[in-house]
Amino acid sequence: MSVVEKIHTALATVQDPELHRALPELGMVESVSFDSGIANVKILLTISGCPMRDRLTSDVTAALSGISEIIDLKLEFGVMNEDQRNNVKSVLRNGREKFIPFAQPESLTRVVGIASGKGGVGKSSLTVNLAVAAAQKGLRVGILDADVYGHSIPRLMGLMGQRPTAIDQMFIPLEAYGIKTVSMEMFKPERSDAVAYRGPLLHRVLEQLLSDAYWGDLDLLLIDLPPGTGDLALSLGMLIPSSEIIVVTTPQVAAAEVAERAGRIAHQIKQHVIGVIENMSEFPCPHCGESISLFGTGGGEETAKRLSGLVGSDVPLLGKVPFNPALREGGDAGTPVVLAHPESASSEAIVAIAAQLILRKKSLVGVRLGLAT
Repeated sequence: MSVVEKIHTALATVQDPELHRALPELGMVESVSFDSGIANVKILLTISGCPMRDRLTSDVTAALSGISEIIDLKLEFGVMNEDQRNNVKSVLRNGREKFIPFAQPESLTRVVGIASGKGGVGKSSLTVNLAVAAAQKGLRVGILDADVYGHSIPRLMGLMGQRPTAIDQMFIPLEAYGIKTVSMEMFKPERSDAVAYRGPLLHRVLEQLLSDAYWGDLDLLLIDLPPGTGDLALSLGMLIPSSEIIVVTTPQVAAAEVAERAGRIAHQIKQHVIGVIENMSEFPCPHCGESISLFGTGGGEETAKRLSGLVGSDVPLLGKVPFNPALREGGDAGTPVVLAHPESASSEAIVAIAAQLILRKKSLVGVRLGLAT
């Protein structure tokens, strides 16, 4: 094997840090030459100013370090032209035009919308912590912040002010704690800008966030829905008919009555309601140990009971997450409580709920697997 062939073989082991595909597969290796102990390699970046340039430099250098004939490496970077970028998009989409991967019959990704009847029940915090807990159990997880008006996922995930890498009309989700994350906030010129969209445009925004992102292979996608039963809740059922719903409520019975409506609309559009989570449940007094029901009791059981009657089958109460100031503090700091305080009762409750999500009740028999032989 010639040295040039060895170099090509070594480069095939290097992956783009964001796209997670081998450099030659993406057409990123423009030229390779070797002369008098010097290897000349030119790598094409998808965009100018690629944030992963330093990472690629170290990865390519490490891959070629095992070739004894190379005394010195001269690594040059260029930028892809439009046709080359189109080829990258084609490779990532397996030759198909833009589409929503999770809506395809062969998709193995479980899509779960986190819904609530009203705001302020901790839906976004639960979404983030459930995602982290699932990722800790080995799942490949993504979060889509579909709460267009009240998007808070970037702060909760410690991604404030960061922008995704864009390849023309396709973009790479940001990652934190091993979780791919997309939010409307990442595309606003200023964080303080308000989003004032009406129904048809909201549907289009959700469709773009699902289809224009390169999600890769996910086991679980959690979608943080806006509170209530508005356009985006309906759009999710339309865009991804196989999506499922978890309803979040607080222990207050009045909140449970409102939460039921979120489950009711999901049932009407033929989505499977997985269960109910009661957030801000009773917790022990830090001084005397006596239980404190800050927001009342019974809301979770009442919501599950009402939805079970509506659906005609068991809609379980998946768990109760005790009220915990650390849950709020972790959200403000961008450090999910299941990581910051794994020993807390709140974290243990969330991890137990995530364990139930991992169990796929729907059989995969007859589903075509994306395997190449």
